[in-house]
Amino acid sequence: MLPDDPDWRIAARHAIENVPLGPRTEHKGRVEEISDGVAMISGLRDVRLDEVLRFQGGQIGFARVLDPDLIGCVLLDAATEIEAGDAVFGTGEIIQVPVGDALLGRIVDPLGRPLDDKDELSTTERMPIERPAPSIIERDLVTEPVQTGMLVVDTLFALGRGQRELIVGDHSTGKTTLAIDAMIAQHASDMICIYVAVGQKTSSVRRAIDALQSEGAFERCIVLVAGSASAPGLQWIAPYAGMTMAEYFRDQGKHALVVIDDLSKHAATHREIALLTRQSPGREAYPGDVFYIHARLLERAAKLSKDLGGGSLTALPIAETDAGNLSAFIPTNLISITDGQIVLDSALFHQGQKPAVDVGLSVSRVGGKTQAPILREAAGSLRLDYAQFLELEVFTRFGGMPEGRVRQQLTRGARIREALKQSQHSPFRLVDEVALLIAVQSGLLDPLPVSAVTAFRERLPAILDSDAAESVRVISETGNLDEAARAMLIAAMTGLASSLSAIKNDTSHDIESHNPERTGEKA
Repeated sequence: MLPDDPDWRIAARHAIENVPLGPRTEHKGRVEEISDGVAMISGLRDVRLDEVLRFQGGQIGFARVLDPDLIGCVLLDAATEIEAGDAVFGTGEIIQVPVGDALLGRIVDPLGRPLDDKDELSTTERMPIERPAPSIIERDLVTEPVQTGMLVVDTLFALGRGQRELIVGDHSTGKTTLAIDAMIAQHASDMICIYVAVGQKTSSVRRAIDALQSEGAFERCIVLVAGSASAPGLQWIAPYAGMTMAEYFRDQGKHALVVIDDLSKHAATHREIALLTRQSPGREAYPGDVFYIHARLLERAAKLSKDLGGGSLTALPIAETDAGNLSAFIPTNLISITDGQIVLDSALFHQGQKPAVDVGLSVSRVGGKTQAPILREAAGSLRLDYAQFLELEVFTRFGGMPEGRVRQQLTRGARIREALKQSQHSPFRLVDEVALLIAVQSGLLDPLPVSAVTAFRERLPAILDSDAAESVRVISETGNLDEAARAMLIAAMTGLASSLSAIKNDTSHDIESHNPERTGEKA
């Protein structure tokens, strides 16, 4: 269409006539200084806390500190093209992120911008990253289980939908693996999983994504990434953005699981931003509100009442300790906020006990209320038996061969410990966990050498599917175990145990292995 065309003239005239005329207010400020992802701005007196600010080059940030003369703005984009003297404009909006089903199966940053090779998000619905936690009257009791597929967790530290359970341990002890395995186990459930990576290395995030894509139901997962190379502002808002995305599904009556990996790095980012914006430092240079930022985040995990749809949001935050020091500032804060903690021990990890869960320090404050009844019945006194075994094992280090009941407890305990081991990304079904517990508690594994228990555990699912298919079907569909199904399970496992008993290994070696001095191990 050319300017000489009458239609073009009519369209141009129509456009001019519809231009809104009149005064327009524009909040404009000026960058006074910029460094390390934080800009100090003057001239924006009416800016609200957490309001989005837009720079003249198109970059955005949010107001984090409101002083009388200067505003501390945390950048959400690279600061390479921002200089002192640049104009800054207030938008009047707070930070919002896209929500909806279009996010499922996608990898995005905390602002909802795609990081994968797929098209732009089709959703137009947005919600603020800061939302109030449900009140007490809006919550319901946490009674429905979250099956993680890990025997040591589901048996000893059962999780419930709407619970907040901290995963804590030293560097490289399997914290992320445990959380990812819990997400993979939801491939057969109705839970929507959201993995939030805060300050993680690109290689670590890539491994987590590959595991979810190959082993889990990635089409029901959202991966939100704010890596170590991302702007500090993106790392800071990432957990809140992940919670908002999960709350969208929770408010629709669905169930969501959020893994935040990890809050120790988030706290370090908060400390960095606080120091750059000249806030007063406190213990370990953290600002005074470091407890509050995590409390208001994790309080958003809840099981809603039936009047509000009965949806749930379960949170699995991760925290890192230094040399197993659980009394450090951030781990202590998070332990006091959450409904329990799963503690991973580096010594157990290096001994090959994976998942390296310290059963003495770990706890779930919801506990058996959420455990599947069939699993609780099968577990019986497992935790007590295992705790007694660990204490008795210490005494055997002083020499002497135990006899009688003590020897029997050591034999049973060694097989319990071996049964609790599990390969990564290989979650058990509920029927597998029930069968393995029955085998341990009934003494079916006692005649086997410890080396054969691993093979028993790995072959068990296939044997159950072939020799006890009816029991598998009954447990999967009803969640109950009658006497006929129990007898069928025991018969199938007895045949498996008989086939493995040919493995030659002196049972006395099990007791000898408890004594590090005899085996040359370091006590």
